[in-house]
Amino acid sequence: GVRSAALSPDGKLVLTASMDGTVKLWDRIVGQCLVTMAEHKNAVRSAIFSADGALVLTASWDDAAKLWSTDSGLCLCTLGHDNVVRSAELSPDGSKVLTASEDGTAKIWSVPSGECVLILDGHGNEVN
Repeated sequence: GVRSAALSPDGKLVLTASMDGTVKLWDRIVGQCLVTMAEHKNAVRSAIFSADGALVLTASWDDAAKLWSTDSGLCLCTLGHDNVVRSAELSPDGSKVLTASEDGTAKIWSVPSGECVLILDGHGNEVN
């Protein structure tokens, strides 16, 4: 089933994340699937647009978040954890990603390089 859905900032596109490991980008007016993003190896928990709509950020049960180009549907970088990624957020300017995982950490990543710039590791259990 579909785990999450989001509208693009301009309201023209719909993003859906599924238990089948795919993320789909839809034309909101005609309901046509424009792009299928299928590089996750397990269910996708969430998918969101960047503030400008140029990027898509996904969080998955495959222990990774991924950053995608909205235009091409290509994966730009993979942001890894040691367990399920429970949530992922983009900074308002799109320069950083924050991920939270069942491995007990939250990580801040630089965009577009995908370099981890900070690990917040003080929880005794999963981070939501």
